[in-house]
Amino acid sequence: MSGKCLTGAATLILATVLATAMEAQVVRGAGHTRIDALETRDQRPDGKGRNHRDHEGRGRARVRSRTRDNGIYYHGGPIMTGTTNVYYIWYGDWSGTNGTAAQSILLNLASAIGRSRYYNINTSYTNSAGTRVSNSVRYNGSAHDSYSQGSSIGDAGVQAIVNKAISSGALPNDPKGAYFVLTSKDVKETSGFCMSYCGWHTRMSVGGTDIKFAFVGDPDQQCPSACEEQTGVSPNGEPGADGMASIIAHELNEMASDPDLNAWYDKTGEESGDKCAWTFGTTKTASNGTLYNITLGSRQYLIQRNWVNALGGYCSMSY
Repeated sequence: MSGKCLTGAATLILATVLATAMEAQVVRGAGHTRIDALETRDQRPDGKGRNHRDHEGRGRARVRSRTRDNGIYYHGGPIMTGTTNVYYIWYGDWSGTNGTAAQSILLNLASAIGRSRYYNINTSYTNSAGTRVSNSVRYNGSAHDSYSQGSSIGDAGVQAIVNKAISSGALPNDPKGAYFVLTSKDVKETSGFCMSYCGWHTRMSVGGTDIKFAFVGDPDQQCPSACEEQTGVSPNGEPGADGMASIIAHELNEMASDPDLNAWYDKTGEESGDKCAWTFGTTKTASNGTLYNITLGSRQYLIQRNWVNALGGYCSMSY
């Protein structure tokens, strides 16, 4: 989950899984994931976690665990190993000067986040074989979709947008892919955008391939106070796109360590990004007077910290 969103207030609300022999099925939009109820007593995440800034006040850093664990637990599911390929689907109207500028900001993020000290935090997460998430991300292409599902979409519509991009050949059917549906300022996501979340992630099957995908909307017209840390002005001069960059980073981190919502999360169902949502650590002042905490490629960003799965667990911008 990412963005500045109300924790767990989305269409999908998962009950605490009981330690019995029965199976629980979780359905989100048109996709679903089956888990065995014996797998964990922890509450299962829904991909729309603590990612709305106004739900619990400004972001709260999680305190370091005082026990021998790291405050986040492995539940047996897959992680994303090897290079993660990021795909963008520009949904709606991204034309004009502002749209072009926004695309440049977000393309730079996807191209430069891999091999950074920030993304290296994800290497603290392993699978059952001890293989780590790799500090390797590659921007691998984009597709444009001019309102194939209209300007008001639900979760099923987001899924249909991804399915269309893959099925039409606009984007490859990539099991290593992280697909982001990025909606323009006028597009509404009706299951809770701006009210319950700023972004979310989940998975589905396309032609037998496990596809990981996310929704991130441009909040600049609909809810800047909820989904932008800095309104009016921002490091790159586009508050909506700069807000989206923070949410994309949050979701990408969670897709790496919990792509199918059954790997790494804590007892309350919070994934790595949720545990540090809307906290930014040490900041610097950009030339336009705004705040930033990281330089990626040619641009400065203010993005949310991530949870380090080591040394008792803590929020950080590096590992």
